[in-house]
Amino acid sequence: MTDRNSDAVQCTASPSVGAVAVDRRNGKVGVVMGHVGPYVQLRPPRGGREWDVPPEDVRPPTPAEELSAKVAVANRRWGR
Repeated sequence: MTDRNSDAVQCTASPSVGAVAVDRRNGKVGVVMGHVGPYVQLRPPRGGREWDVPPEDVRPPTPAEELSAKVAVANRRWGR
């Protein structure tokens, strides 16, 4: 028997505002800006337009994805 419940819990847990997350549908990394209705709102780390993602399509980033997003945010602060 497969343990489907652990996947369901992981998929439905909404990340907190400011966290880095990945949209499973397209692989885009974003910063969580908020939760509107049933959706998680992500924004590209360098800024730009937010997009809505169903909570089941949000996953935590890999260490490399998270580091890349944080470097993009830092570079934006320094005007690079």
